[in-house]
Amino acid sequence: MPYFDSDRGRLHYRRWSLERPAATLVLLPGTGQHSGHYHRFAAALRPARIELWTLDTSGQGLSEGDPDAPGTLPELAADARLLLALAHAEHGSAPFLMGHSLGAATALTVAAEAHLGPAVGPDARPDIAVATEAGRDTAMTGGASPSAAPAAGGTPNPTVASGAGPDMAVDSGTSLSVAPDSAASSNVAVDSGASRDVGVAAGASAGIAGLVLCGTPRRGTEITLSPGLAVLAVHGVDDRRAPIDVIRLWTARHGSVDLREYADAGHDLLHEPVQQRVAADIAQWVLTCAR
Repeated sequence: MPYFDSDRGRLHYRRWSLERPAATLVLLPGTGQHSGHYHRFAAALRPARIELWTLDTSGQGLSEGDPDAPGTLPELAADARLLLALAHAEHGSAPFLMGHSLGAATALTVAAEAHLGPAVGPDARPDIAVATEAGRDTAMTGGASPSAAPAAGGTPNPTVASGAGPDMAVDSGTSLSVAPDSAASSNVAVDSGASRDVGVAAGASAGIAGLVLCGTPRRGTEITLSPGLAVLAVHGVDDRRAPIDVIRLWTARHGSVDLREYADAGHDLLHEPVQQRVAADIAQWVLTCAR
């Protein structure tokens, strides 16, 4: 199971690996959710050759921290930048960034900051130190081969199962997992291997290829975007936690934002009946931008 160190403790992330993906999408979940809730989304992206990375927000899933205090937007954005740097170093190209609810507000914060300074590029990737739990350290530069990259994926412990989202089939007494048999049934390849800690240079800047927003809260719309950034916003018409009228006004002010509305859908689009259509729209948009 892969981790990296942030200023607020060790953070866990999950990665559904693909060989030579067409694009990489880094997902920041909303409050109370974690990477184990997104195996179906990863499976839906797989035919399009889009590799999904998902963070366990501080205090959620297998990440250290206070479940009732995930952090401020600047703190959450700092954590997201570290994961973006890892994804960039793995494939050598800027990943797409996606956020749901609180994750959307965090993604907007990252995007606003990323366009104020230089993005991480092929010649400016951070050095990465991979430390196995056995204590062996390996220094790895951005030019390291993929085989030297940290293994990812893993199975959360049973204490996380109570937080399972509606898309997870979890029997009583079993752990919330994307285990090898579960991954096979979903046609998703999940990296396996020893637990590893990943350290990223603290000053790493996160460049992004584009931004995907889901269930964007009102405070996210207070952030001004760079006009050159490609943005897809997916939103349920019946979203009561983040009413769609707010996002409609916000997207009208930003010509680079593509708004997709889903009738008879609420706040958590990737766990609702429209999830397959939403995933297909996201995949098509990402591939179009990646070309």
